[in-house]
This record gives sequence, structure tokens and C-alpha cells, in this order.
Amino acid sequence: MATIKEIAALAGVSRGTVDRVLNHRGCVSPATAEKIERLARDLDYRPNRAGLVLAAQKKNLTLGVILFSGDNPFYIDVLAGVQEKAQELSCYNCTVLVRQIAGSVEAQLEAMDQLVREGAAGIALAPYNDERIRRRIDQLSRKKIPVVTLNTDIENSRRIAYVGSNYFKSGATAAGLLRLMTRGQVCVGIITGSSNILCHTERIAGFTEALKPFQDSIHILHVMEVHDSEEESYKKTRALLSAHPEINALYFAAGGVWGGCRGAASLGLQGKLRIIANDLVPTTRQLVEEGTIAAVICQQPKVQGSRPLDLLFTYLTTGQLPENEHHYVMTDIRIRENL
Repeated sequence: MATIKEIAALAGVSRGTVDRVLNHRGCVSPATAEKIERLARDLDYRPNRAGLVLAAQKKNLTLGVILFSGDNPFYIDVLAGVQEKAQELSCYNCTVLVRQIAGSVEAQLEAMDQLVREGAAGIALAPYNDERIRRRIDQLSRKKIPVVTLNTDIENSRRIAYVGSNYFKSGATAAGLLRLMTRGQVCVGIITGSSNILCHTERIAGFTEALKPFQDSIHILHVMEVHDSEEESYKKTRALLSAHPEINALYFAAGGVWGGCRGAASLGLQGKLRIIANDLVPTTRQLVEEGTIAAVICQQPKVQGSRPLDLLFTYLTTGQLPENEHHYVMTDIRIRENL
């Protein structure tokens, strides 16, 4: 493992120049900076940890976090992960500002701008999959304000990493569970959050793709958006099941699980539908315990809250990008017997 002194000697520059490049302080020609960065990578340069801690304490870093709010209790656990990491980072004079927004892309853009005005050096974001959000992430990247996406990703942006589930595989897992848990002709209704959130559409894509070889016996009849709202899910699920009495299975690809299951129960269908859902929030746990839901696919929400802050802090104090672009959390399956 190389030192700054050794990199400086090999590059033919001063140690101060190497320090400026590795800590992104500018004032170095692009050609020289590229040479130094290449040498640092090739020689596996790692900053001195004690020095990093001291430097971080002097920087008084501020990090921002933007989460969805609304009815989805999943984000309570994500927020708990954020708060635990924020407490840890406070020892390094690092402040974490949290914003929870709902309802619109415009609200999310305003939250991003507000955090920048308040001095955020990096932002962890659960993004809408919208071109305006993508452009804003790219603008922040050009301003040297890194973004890590969490829980749901955004395609083709300049965010430095994503922390969350592999949602295509999560959807395929749900399809596999449904196939193993059903017999004969199966008619499925899918209840999702929003087509404007990538993780929701990715789950459905994985679910649909995994069922293609079995479409003679498993049929997807309808996909319905309820925007993670329990009230909306209750009304729409009840209407769906009333209009399609042939439906004998439901896949909840996002929030609104409690409302949707209560809508089914109001029609006397409790225990008559095979239901697969996501995220073991308290209400969903209760539905598993009582036998309404057959299986739940979980995705480590506290890790999704804490790891993005860890990645941002490390990058801003060391200049080292995350080794991996995708930081996938574990997927585990819960049934009544292993709660």
C-alpha cells in the first residue's frame, strides 16, 4: 500500500499536489490529476484513518437525507437507520439533516435545493424516477455534491451509488413463492404504489418475467396503483375484487397492504386469497400472524438508512468513490412459522 510521498515521487510532483488531487481541492491540471489518481488506484493508496478522523472533525460536514413520507410505515425503519448513523457521525462533527416529502417531484426538487442552501455537502435520496430529478442529481455532481440513492434508484444519473434491494429479483422471488404456493388456475391482481417510482415498476417487471413460462396456469389480470395509501388501497382493492371475482391471488408490490387486505376481508374473502407482500411492518406482521398473508419479502430498511450516509461520509473525507455502484441488501422471506 503506497503513501502520498511515494505517489509524489513516482508522479514527479510535490506531496502537496498529490494531497490536493486526492482530497479534491483543485488547482491541479487535469493531466496531472489523472496521472496521480491512476497511480493511487494502481498502488492501492489508502488514507491514514487517524488523519481522516481529524480532518473530518475539522470539516464540520453536513449531509442531507430525503425520504418519502405518507402512509408507508416502511420508512419508519429506514429513518431509524438514518438516525443511528447520524448519532455515530456526530462524533466527527458531521450533521445530518432529514427531509420527508410526499406528493410531487416538485416537492423533492425543492427539498434538494433547500438542503444545498443549508450547506449539505452530500445528499442521500429516495428519488422519483423523473427526468427533472435526474438532471438535478447531475447538476449537483458537477458542483461536487455527491448523491447516493437509497431504497429506489434512478436510471442514467450521476449518483455515486445505490443502496437498496435488487427489485427485479425481489419481484421474481414473489412470483416463485406464488407458483410454489398455488395449484390449478391462478388469477392475480397486482397492487402497486406508483409507476413513477422505479422500485415499484422493477418489482412488477421481475414478477411478470418470472411467470412467463407458467402463463397457461397463472394469469395477471390487472395492475393497480394506490400510491402507498391505505385508504386508496382499501377502496381500489375492494372494487377490483368485486369486478373480478375470479381473482384468487394478490401481489402487493409496494405499500397499502393493510388497506388492501381489509378491502378483501370486507367482501368475505379473508383466507380465500393467496397473498404475497413486501416489508414486515407491524400491520403486515399482524396479517401474516393471522394467516391473511402467505409470505412477506423483506429488505433490511435500517441498512438502507445507514449505509448511504456511510458511503457519503467516506467519499467526502477520503475522496474515494464506493468500490461498488450497487449495494444490494439481503432479501429474506418471512412466513408465519419464522416471524
